[in-house]
Amino acid sequence: MHIQDSHWTSASAIASGGAVGAAGNGRGDSSRTTPLRVDAQRNLEHVLRAAREVFGELGYGAPMEDVARRARVGVGTVYRRFPSKDVLVRRIAEEETSRLTDQARSALGQEDEPWSALSRFLRTSVASGAGRLLPPQVLRVGVADEGEGAALLDEARVPQQRTQPGTGELRLVPEESAGSLGSGDYDAGATALLEVVGQLVDRARAAGQLRADVSVSDVLLVIATAAPSLPDAAQQAAASARLLDILLEGLRSRPL
Repeated sequence: MHIQDSHWTSASAIASGGAVGAAGNGRGDSSRTTPLRVDAQRNLEHVLRAAREVFGELGYGAPMEDVARRARVGVGTVYRRFPSKDVLVRRIAEEETSRLTDQARSALGQEDEPWSALSRFLRTSVASGAGRLLPPQVLRVGVADEGEGAALLDEARVPQQRTQPGTGELRLVPEESAGSLGSGDYDAGATALLEVVGQLVDRARAAGQLRADVSVSDVLLVIATAAPSLPDAAQQAAASARLLDILLEGLRSRPL
């Protein structure tokens, strides 16, 4: 996935507010709360659904024209709702981050046994196809020893996880290292996801059910790896389930 550097505009404000004026400054008026017309709302839903499908199949580098074609609308319709590709990518990434966080919280709240909670989260996330839409900034969260830098093995897919020296606390890689997908609201959402997944990992590790060397980044990598994009839906579901079973076995601790 490649995200072009740019200043992000609030995707939620643009998608739910007024249309972008042809002679205006290219930004929606976030103070307007006029409901969308039925046809405009329908087009927005089609665009968002198409964007999830296209980005899920081709990555966030896919062109806006592909999104418009999948949504069966003109590319101008897409740009009226999202004045730049970055804004659309941000909207999808924010929604996916929120969905993953809800799935992790649900697993924590409904499963008393630590391994069951972690495996439930992974199975739910993989089945939903979340791995194909993991936000780029979350994927750039990684681990480095104190005083050492962790090289990006693959900027598009491999997560990094960095700890504060002496604290072991997970934090996001700074914006200059992680690209331009950063604003206060988005960082807060990504941090919430990392924290709740961290709770799942810590519980399973403390119970002796998870390998001691498994990190939050490993769990995110499992979600990304176990969600292949295949042309046949049944084949894709079977492949994902099989691959996840293998990966879960690799995560479990073994008696000495």
